[in-house]
Amino acid sequence: MKENYDIILIGMGPGSIFCAYELIQLGKAHNVLLIEQGKRVEDRVCPIEKTGKCTKCKPLCNITSGFSGAGAFSDGKLSLYNPEDDDIYVGGNLHKYVGVKETKKLIDYTDKIYLKFGADKKLEGVEFKDEVAQIRKKAHKEGITLIDIPIRHLGTEKAHELYGKLEKYLEENNITMLFETQVKDLIIEDNHIKGVITKPTNEKLTNGTEAQVQEFYAPNVVMAVGRKGANWLSDMCKKHNIVSKSGVVDIGVRYELPDNVMENINKYMYEGKFIGYPYPFKDKVRTFCQNPSGFVSSEVYDNNLTLVNGHSYKDKKSTNTNLAILVSHNFTHPFNKPIEYGRNVAKNLNELGQGNVVVQRLGDINRGKRTWREELDKNSVVPTLKSAVPGDITFAIGYRTMTDILQFIKEMDKIVEGFANPDNLLYGPEIKFYSNEVVIDEKFETSIKGLYSIGDGGGMTRGLMMASASGVQMARNIEIKNNK
Repeated sequence: MKENYDIILIGMGPGSIFCAYELIQLGKAHNVLLIEQGKRVEDRVCPIEKTGKCTKCKPLCNITSGFSGAGAFSDGKLSLYNPEDDDIYVGGNLHKYVGVKETKKLIDYTDKIYLKFGADKKLEGVEFKDEVAQIRKKAHKEGITLIDIPIRHLGTEKAHELYGKLEKYLEENNITMLFETQVKDLIIEDNHIKGVITKPTNEKLTNGTEAQVQEFYAPNVVMAVGRKGANWLSDMCKKHNIVSKSGVVDIGVRYELPDNVMENINKYMYEGKFIGYPYPFKDKVRTFCQNPSGFVSSEVYDNNLTLVNGHSYKDKKSTNTNLAILVSHNFTHPFNKPIEYGRNVAKNLNELGQGNVVVQRLGDINRGKRTWREELDKNSVVPTLKSAVPGDITFAIGYRTMTDILQFIKEMDKIVEGFANPDNLLYGPEIKFYSNEVVIDEKFETSIKGLYSIGDGGGMTRGLMMASASGVQMARNIEIKNNK
């Protein structure tokens, strides 16, 4: 493989994929390299489907790493916008760099690409405006904001197929892709990016020899590592003095309850995004990633941290809805290490579950007791994550966070009757890691010349659509000199 490129993209999540796609459309893709620590999309298979439990795949979890990134293998939802919206309410901060009007154009353009490669033409959340208005009014009385926007649901298994087509398209258009390869370091000289240093994801080769380190050079390097790479990105910022500012970590649970409780929300919106600031701490608490008739899942991050997530398939259905309830944590002086804080919460919960996700009945939390296996076996809400270990998540999730979650559930019960049923289940930990926010300009360039940051990992976006759209804009921003 050659060593010199016009552009190197780190990571192969939606940001990189759509950046490469747009580079092809613009005629800029003559000499582009994508580097991914995980596998090709067709090789990403989670053993839990057969084994019933997480086997902690080595060297990396197939759910969180590989072509299309972690988000595409959760539930595959594309969040759009309402034409009448005067702001962008979901998906991060892309509009702060390019403006609301341009962000809407980017979403429209990106959505058409998804449709071209096989996304479902049906839009959820556009038919029942009057019914949604009534729910919003009811939520407002309880001090909770409802954000409803059109959703295009890919489905976990259909997203797999769609990204497989995109992978093939990039290859057919001569995009060079290097899989199962980690970027060990950045090459920076005189405050300019020069390239990257890589090594195989497997620390040692099959014959026992040390993995070979390689160097690849380019005047333009784009960091698009996603949440899985937030820790790596923070390390790079510290090591190379890349300007960043303290970010946010979202800590919470995956909440599972019967479909019939969420019937109206599922029917009218598919995914309702509720935001509250419950008493007494007034922290921001939000629902996220709602999966009607879905399945709770586990995924493994660095250092074998097991986190909980949710899947929603097009064809396979359960009788439960699951969603995240997340509390946003901002740290300042004297502690400003959100990633480390979140990792410690996850580590402690993993210890309680012997390396597995912990599940607890809401009623048991309210009674001040743990959940036992025999109680879970008799519970009216049957857990869809069979490997989850019954226990007590309050041993590891802090008092303030737990209070926020429980108070929010009580308030939501006034909007959705049955939301606080004692048989409903809380799984932990659900944590959304974001790097300390990388400071970038309107071209997405960092304080290092030629080094750019897009997507979820650097704090710009949150979710498939916005990460994809940031990739499109990145391709338009970048200048290729002496292109042949």
